[in-house]
Amino acid sequence: MSRSIKVADLELTQSFSDFSDLSGYAFLQLLVRWHGQPMGYIKVPVRGDTCTANEIVSKVIEEHAGSIIQQLLRLAVQSQVSREQWTVNDLLETVPVKSQAVLPTITVAVCTRDRTEDLALCLSALKRLEFPPLEILVIDNAPRTGATRELIESFFPEIRYIVEPRPGLNWARNRAIAEATGEIVAYTDDDVIVDPLWTRALATLFAENSEVMAVTGLVVPYELETEPQLWFEQYGGFGRGVDRKWYRASHTERHRLARQHAGAGKFGTGANMAYRRKAFSEIGLFDPALDVGTATQGGGDLDMFFRVLKHGHSLVYEPAAIVRHRHRRDYARLHTQIENNGIGLYSHLVRNALEFPEERNGVAKIALWWLWKWNVRRWLKSLFKPSDIPRELIAAELRGCFTGLFRYQESKRKTRELLEKFGPTFLLLEPASEQKPPLKALCFGTAVRTIDITDKIEPIEDVTEYFRTRLLVTWQGMAVGQVEIANRYRAISAARIADCIVQDIGEKLLDPIGAENPAAAWSEAAAAIKAYLLSQIRNARPVSFPQFSISIIVATCDRPDDLRLCLTSLATQVTRHRLEIVVVDNRPDSGLTPPVVAEFPGVRLIAERRGGLSYARNTGFAASTGDLLVCTDDDVVAPPDWLEKLVAPFSRNDVMMVTGNVFPVELETPAQLQFENYGGLGRGFERREFNREWFDSFRRKAVRTWEIGATANAAVRASALHDPAIGLLDEALGAGTPTGCSEDTYLFYKVLKARHTIIYEPTAFVLHSHRKSKEALEKQIYNYSKGHAAYHMTTFLRDRDGRGLVRIFLEVPRYQLKQLWQWARGCRERSLRTLLLEIEGNLVGPLALWHSRRRVKKMGASLPYIPMELRQALQSETLTSEKTAEPPQEASARTVIQ
Repeated sequence: MSRSIKVADLELTQSFSDFSDLSGYAFLQLLVRWHGQPMGYIKVPVRGDTCTANEIVSKVIEEHAGSIIQQLLRLAVQSQVSREQWTVNDLLETVPVKSQAVLPTITVAVCTRDRTEDLALCLSALKRLEFPPLEILVIDNAPRTGATRELIESFFPEIRYIVEPRPGLNWARNRAIAEATGEIVAYTDDDVIVDPLWTRALATLFAENSEVMAVTGLVVPYELETEPQLWFEQYGGFGRGVDRKWYRASHTERHRLARQHAGAGKFGTGANMAYRRKAFSEIGLFDPALDVGTATQGGGDLDMFFRVLKHGHSLVYEPAAIVRHRHRRDYARLHTQIENNGIGLYSHLVRNALEFPEERNGVAKIALWWLWKWNVRRWLKSLFKPSDIPRELIAAELRGCFTGLFRYQESKRKTRELLEKFGPTFLLLEPASEQKPPLKALCFGTAVRTIDITDKIEPIEDVTEYFRTRLLVTWQGMAVGQVEIANRYRAISAARIADCIVQDIGEKLLDPIGAENPAAAWSEAAAAIKAYLLSQIRNARPVSFPQFSISIIVATCDRPDDLRLCLTSLATQVTRHRLEIVVVDNRPDSGLTPPVVAEFPGVRLIAERRGGLSYARNTGFAASTGDLLVCTDDDVVAPPDWLEKLVAPFSRNDVMMVTGNVFPVELETPAQLQFENYGGLGRGFERREFNREWFDSFRRKAVRTWEIGATANAAVRASALHDPAIGLLDEALGAGTPTGCSEDTYLFYKVLKARHTIIYEPTAFVLHSHRKSKEALEKQIYNYSKGHAAYHMTTFLRDRDGRGLVRIFLEVPRYQLKQLWQWARGCRERSLRTLLLEIEGNLVGPLALWHSRRRVKKMGASLPYIPMELRQALQSETLTSEKTAEPPQEASARTVIQ
């Protein structure tokens, strides 16, 4: 089953319907927007080829109701909503007021090199901008062919084409500054598709905030089709959230800025950034020794972000300015990109340590902190437990960090060579001398102002003498709260005022007149929003449940009476799916099983002489034809609706396994009662979902896969067994082997590690016959302890997961010693015999695993699982070749595909 994620937008203020044509995707990831403003992401599992609008609405309310309420309040504050309209239902109809400020002209610059396919998509999107830029420049950086020129002349003649012969992205960026005529220079990359509202969001923020010199925006993935694209997002991606962020350093802070802001990647990325053109005359141009196309391979955008703040200007992250980035689709290019990230960052740090001597201590600290926190520590963790992304990517960036320490000086020499070759140009412009701040900027006083949110919010211009401003917020004269804004000697725009009011006292604004329970007001608001969204749904279709072919595999070992009861319950299953039942006889020489199976027409019987439950089940898997493979035991009885409930979660494409509850069929003997008190096989009455996030949530302790269920009541997609990352049951684990059990918990482990989902569905229950005698129970407990230790040793040896060692050598012994201490003090919930069996099993488990591995080597492992469609194709190919081949001279063995 594919892990691909379909990426799309969802504008909540417009009507929408089900998302269809999603076959082959595991999830639908939607960027949720309200009048264009991003609220955040939701990720909805795909069912068949559809995500229903109702499920989408439920997910939106569950994850982003608070963000939507805050946006409604923000619009209300900015739109001068009267007292009578201060209700959620009225706020839902509030639309953003377009800025009355004069919007600045924008030059959009796209720097490119020999990527015409990407560039064509980028330029097509730029032509659809709702606020057209003054001009679009394509800077062709040291092109090797004339393909880019031909593309522009043939399809985009209105776009200015400029060649910059010096190789390096920052040379191209500087050329754009020299050629631009707009007041704002907005940069994007050739592998980016801009949102239609991109330039308007940038222009509005610059227009309303005269002190802002740089703006970055939200970068979201254009697609998540391949594994490397998913890894890049998991690695951190380019997105920096959906909250607007304001950055500025005071005169005092600017002298020691590196420790806080030298790691400038938090501000955004060069794929989505814009500057006032006049700012470059003060802070200087982009350093041509940095970024792609030079030895440093990056860091040019980070360096400019840092210099904007270093020179006392404001930088704003504006999430409404959205672009979509086409992540690297193949692993090799992603590996190079990640390594270059490390090189570029540390080249940027070296550059600023050389440029600003007072920052060297801070640069050194941030370099060491980043090296340890982001790189070394993550790499060490990947040695201890499986990483969510390939360890090679972590190592690549770590290697890049050390490489980057030496690349800047090398690139600087190359820059000087290029200057000598091409002669003096605009790139030799020296930055203007820094203007010293007035003495009043050294005052750390706090201005106090009053603002009524039912009046039109105006910018506060008279606070430039103050580092901080305190706003007393009133609602038609009644005080409802106060807000502090660190304006750092700058005027405060209306947008920033609204942001801070909603962020700090938003919950009070839904009922400003003495609300005793703001939480209740927010709950009512969430309900009103949900009702509004449901009213936006159009042409919703009923959910269709896919029809599967199902194979039930029952492994048995000389328990004919139990098997008869089991098959009787399976034969009476009420299901609309195509069903087959396969019984695997794990002791065929006894002859006890065939007579029982003969009583049930249509049930297939297969012999497996290699002893062990995993051998038997794997043989059953290989002989099955179903899309879904269901496991149960011969001592289990299932109610008629069991199968339908068990397979229902497979309507979700991301679900790879489902387990169900297991109840005792009887509790007649002390042994049966003791087993149930011991924990039994049931896992409770609450539906649970297990995924890679749950798998990774265990930082130092073992993944508790035994909480998921058991293969006495479980179903798995046949495609999972064909996945090399999952495969068949481990035949060194399980009943009938020296280890005794845990083949199921290891299968759960592999499924989760491969980033699939497992659902525990408690309504799909079966009844299990517990061991009746004390001797049988003690043997079972002993096997459970052995298998538990063997499972954790397996995760360590095969998956390099050190958390298993923590479990068997620390957690379990500590728990057992505690139990012994409690027993010695008179707390006899468990017998001493049981405790000693557990201790012995935990000690013997690793040795039992060694014996079991030798046993599998001697008896032979089962062949890898082959899906039914592939088996049929191979059989057809074999028959065809046999018909066309000449008869052999001597008899030879025929390959049989089960």
